[in-house]
Amino acid sequence: MSEDRSSSQGNKSWLDKFFNAFSSDSDEFNSRDELLVFLREEAGRLHLDPDALAIIEGAFQISDQQTREVMIPRSQVTAISIDQRPEDYLPVIFETGHSRYPVVGENLDEVQGLLLVKDLLPLLQANEGERRTVDLRDVIRPAMFIPESKRLNSLLKEFRETHNHMAVVVDEYGGTAGIVTIEDILEQIVGDIEDEHDTDEDDDIRDQGDGTFAIRALTPIDDFNEAFDTRFSDEEFDTVGGLVMQRFGHLPRRGEHADLGGWRFTVLGADNRRIRLLQAERLSEVATDKESD
Repeated sequence: MSEDRSSSQGNKSWLDKFFNAFSSDSDEFNSRDELLVFLREEAGRLHLDPDALAIIEGAFQISDQQTREVMIPRSQVTAISIDQRPEDYLPVIFETGHSRYPVVGENLDEVQGLLLVKDLLPLLQANEGERRTVDLRDVIRPAMFIPESKRLNSLLKEFRETHNHMAVVVDEYGGTAGIVTIEDILEQIVGDIEDEHDTDEDDDIRDQGDGTFAIRALTPIDDFNEAFDTRFSDEEFDTVGGLVMQRFGHLPRRGEHADLGGWRFTVLGADNRRIRLLQAERLSEVATDKESD
């Protein structure tokens, strides 16, 4: 009994030490790094499993990260034009499967608002004539605009307070740099969040129909070689993500690309731990596109 009581008191003192670290007058730790070292060393005593510890570390890290580090860059944003009719934008929605879209004027620098797909549900019951009369100006919601430099912890708090799930990211000149969602932030804390529209586990390589391929980073190199008749070595790495990571030499951000073995690999998805999704394109196709421009 006394041993159990002693153990309980010991655990309580460690937990008290942890929670006291967050008080303004705490002298338990001189820096956040010291606190993280303490958590790693005492994870067993605090009954923290690896996943819980990773979430705590991710929560700390977002205070150092800026929106530009996790946003979906302008080049990868799917937008809908304010003047489009349902027959024009509904196929885009069905193909991409997102729940929100920026609605723009002539280009992405003229964001008029955000379209929530759920606001289009009444169209499913409308006849063709009624659908043609729908004006997006009557459906869209106000867009939230934020600077690239906004800290992720501040943005997450603002998302919660305003009940927004997406924001338009603007650069120093007021142009649209990209978009960011609450999911992009949460993935920095808990890791990859996949839904039914992400690439399936069994669909490691997906033809996107425009000469590019979506490649899961965990795709075995052998499978990539077999699919594209390439000769990438699997002596050092087993997956395409590992191979590409070596070429980068660092954990890349979304939108970064690296050329390797006649292919260009662009990061489509990554969190603060690993690459998740890549776009692969033959360099001959990239060169052709530049020549046509």
